[in-house]
Amino acid sequence: MRIDIITVVPDLLVSPFGHSIMKRAQAKGLLDVQVHNLRDYTPYKQAQVDDYQFGGGAGMVMMPEPLAILIEKLQGERSYDEIIYMTPDGKQFEQKTANMLSMKENLMIICGHYKGIDERIREHFVTMEISIGDYVLSGGELAAAVVVDAIGRLIPGVLNDETSALFDSYQDGLLAPPVYTRPADFRGWKVPDVLLSGDPKKVDAWRLEQSLKRTAERRPDLMDDDK
Repeated sequence: MRIDIITVVPDLLVSPFGHSIMKRAQAKGLLDVQVHNLRDYTPYKQAQVDDYQFGGGAGMVMMPEPLAILIEKLQGERSYDEIIYMTPDGKQFEQKTANMLSMKENLMIICGHYKGIDERIREHFVTMEISIGDYVLSGGELAAAVVVDAIGRLIPGVLNDETSALFDSYQDGLLAPPVYTRPADFRGWKVPDVLLSGDPKKVDAWRLEQSLKRTAERRPDLMDDDK
């Protein structure tokens, strides 16, 4: 999978993809993340990529021309399954969306900044708009890193234990059950006996029961049949 990210502050994306699972995914050739500095593609002086908004109001808006130039350049090199814009008014990002996007071949992500991007870019280029929550960040870079991480770890071969992603929270619409490791008795706090029983059927039943209980307590909205 290849993911191209358009940003005005590329340094913000160095660390998220230079360590741990995302680094290994790229080293294995399973994920290719390319970060593009929008300022390198503007026709305006002093690397300008933003301007005042028509109609007045506080805040600058990312201009359409630099974005169109870079987007069309990338489109000339490959076909994109989705062109994603990270924005607070996008559809809230969920595990099912990550699952769907992980099966794509080429994705482009546009990181908003300032007051956002010119609406004409959204109308003519963007195919999907994503928000990672009901709050506002300084820019779309951190949100883009979240989305890439959620997608990248699902690519077959990225995780050492390929089954582990299948049992993450939200994969089956439930929160994950409690987990324990050694020692079995720590300060008198003991691991549930069923996990030490060696009976896979009993363990699975306990985990399902705990997932249902935890979801009902913490995220009852996930159990809403009408969702």
